[in-house]
Amino acid sequence: MQFVDQALIRVKAGDGGKGVVAFRREKFVPKGGPSGGDGGHGGSVVLEVDEGLSTLLDFRYKKEYAAPSGQSGSNKDKYGRGGDDLVLRVPPGTQVHDQVTGELIVDLHAHGERFVLAHGGKGGRGNIHFASSTDRAPRRSEPGLPGDERSVRLDLKLIAEVGLLGFPNVGKSSLIARISAARPKIADYPFTTLVPNLGMVRLHGERSFVVADIPGLIEGAHAGAGLGDRFLRHVERTRVLVHLLDAQAGPGRAPLRDFDAINRELALFDPALSKRTQLVVLNKTDLPDVESLRKKLSASFARRKIRLLAISAATGEGVPALLEEIWKVIVEQRRAARALVTEAALSVPKLSTAAEPMESRPVASSADLVRPKKLTPRARSARTASTTPLKKPRRPREH
Repeated sequence: MQFVDQALIRVKAGDGGKGVVAFRREKFVPKGGPSGGDGGHGGSVVLEVDEGLSTLLDFRYKKEYAAPSGQSGSNKDKYGRGGDDLVLRVPPGTQVHDQVTGELIVDLHAHGERFVLAHGGKGGRGNIHFASSTDRAPRRSEPGLPGDERSVRLDLKLIAEVGLLGFPNVGKSSLIARISAARPKIADYPFTTLVPNLGMVRLHGERSFVVADIPGLIEGAHAGAGLGDRFLRHVERTRVLVHLLDAQAGPGRAPLRDFDAINRELALFDPALSKRTQLVVLNKTDLPDVESLRKKLSASFARRKIRLLAISAATGEGVPALLEEIWKVIVEQRRAARALVTEAALSVPKLSTAAEPMESRPVASSADLVRPKKLTPRARSARTASTTPLKKPRRPREH
């Protein structure tokens, strides 16, 4: 399936049906009065998240979508039929932007989540609504209101907790094929991967997370070089970045230099990305003469207070340990996210209720207290009489 992560579409909701002017024409019913019904409401354009989709390919060739309009009313107080809603299915992680202003309209994540992108027009009222004591035969009705119409841009940002970063041909596709059921194209030339790939990683103990293989980045990617910023936005939703380095990079390249170049591109694209948690991994340790390079790089990264991991995606060496390190970071990130949600919920002020404990309620001052008045004996007897229930009269016996 072709991967499409951006589309421009125009949507038009249905117009409301017209209200009609009609009168009752029945035998033996003189001056029957108005009987024109209302027009039906127009259908709306609704976006619905479908987790079975992973691309915006459906919107690449068809650019315009229109919901059906409502039908006009009829005589005998008949209302027009409303137009059905037009439901457009989109993959999780779809953002909707206004094409004119660029403003973010909605960000859709969960499966089954719905959003009304364009509301249908309201149907017009028939003349049955305009009858009055002074106008018993109204000859006016309302036209239906037009439905919303707008042009939007759909942007797909893959939802994955782990993103694989690195220069082209460092082994990202080999790693995702090793740890998940994803089967991307693997070859020994740069830019083999032209589209992002998603894979589900399952660990023992019913643990799992989603990893995304981001196509290779090069210097100037934030400005569009290579595959450019087209795929950098897919990194924005990740919790952990796994930065792969090639143990035997090509001429003019070095692992440490590649690491600095990629992080510089992340900072230029979005400063928050450069501060995201990263695990630095040296790949292709199965190649000869890599052990000495590994020791030198470990010392260099240690001076930056960065731990360097080493794996071989081809043979699987060091991969289980890498997955456990990734899982530790994911657990910390999830715990921090839950703490933020809890803190936000606790910061909302609670409304005082009658079930509140007495210690938490404000104590009234002496000026707020009202002492009851002393009742006279006559007033006390009248009050007692008013609160005493009346006795029911006895029913007479039946003989």
